Amino acid sequence: MKTAGLNFRHLYYFWVVAKEGGVTRAAERLGLAVQTVGTQLQLLEQAVGKTLFNQQGRRMVLTEAGRTALSYADQIFLLGQQLEEALVEGDSSRIRLAVGISDSLPKLTAYRLLESALALKSPVRLVCHENEFDALLADLALHKLDIVLTDRNVRTTLRVFSHLLFDSETMVVGTAVLAARYAGGFPHNLNGAPFLLPTRNNALRGRIDEWFELHRVRPDVVGEFEDNALLNTFGRRGLGLFFAPSALAEELSEQFAAVLVGPVPQVREQVYAISNERKIKHPAVEAILAAVNPGTLGAA
Repeated sequence: MKTAGLNFRHLYYFWVVAKEGGVTRAAERLGLAVQTVGTQLQLLEQAVGKTLFNQQGRRMVLTEAGRTALSYADQIFLLGQQLEEALVEGDSSRIRLAVGISDSLPKLTAYRLLESALALKSPVRLVCHENEFDALLADLALHKLDIVLTDRNVRTTLRVFSHLLFDSETMVVGTAVLAARYAGGFPHNLNGAPFLLPTRNNALRGRIDEWFELHRVRPDVVGEFEDNALLNTFGRRGLGLFFAPSALAEELSEQFAAVLVGPVPQVREQVYAISNERKIKHPAVEAILAAVNPGTLGAA
């Protein structure tokens, strides 16, 4: 059915009702009469030709059409909030940079990659979001993010672009006690050694498993982690050996007391920046892409 056109005030009332879970609470939030909100909701349903809520006892439950409308309303009003923030920030000297960071990405790596943006003459306000790869790509497509830092390339069918920022050999590290125990005869002495590994949805994990198979090593996997920062924290406590990029050896030693057990040149850790196609370039994104060459992250 062809609609008569959306009234965004009606859509906003619908959005608040859905968020508050009912007309009464929505009316309290909006400072309006319950009857007024209910009437506006009915007008929206008439305009779109769909029932958006079903009444179940005292509860209002979204229909399938209502859930679809809510997903779009979320995007519309989130963008509205971001527009207000952007206009306010436009009066300041800071450039806003919204960065999505894959939860599997080492936080030290993310920091080093973002240093170039923070070094711009115009001050930058960083807004960092951590999430899973697919969720970050969805936010990038909706322009909620300016750039995504992740450990994997993106499908070429999407209208986004991958830039290889970092390509480093890895190494096996651990506390001084564990390193002293397993450094001799590396890597064949790693059979039965306690290891902390990324989960299998991490791009690095497949390369690690292949390396174990190549050297016929059967590790004792103590833990698997989505979050690399949590993995490193457990490693600092001496609960297991773990893989880390060689380019960050100095920082790992300082922050996590990580001692080299042995180099693993066959397993490489890669980091990509994923960006949108835009006619107007973001100066902070351009700084990140221009400043880092693959393999040079640790040179600074």
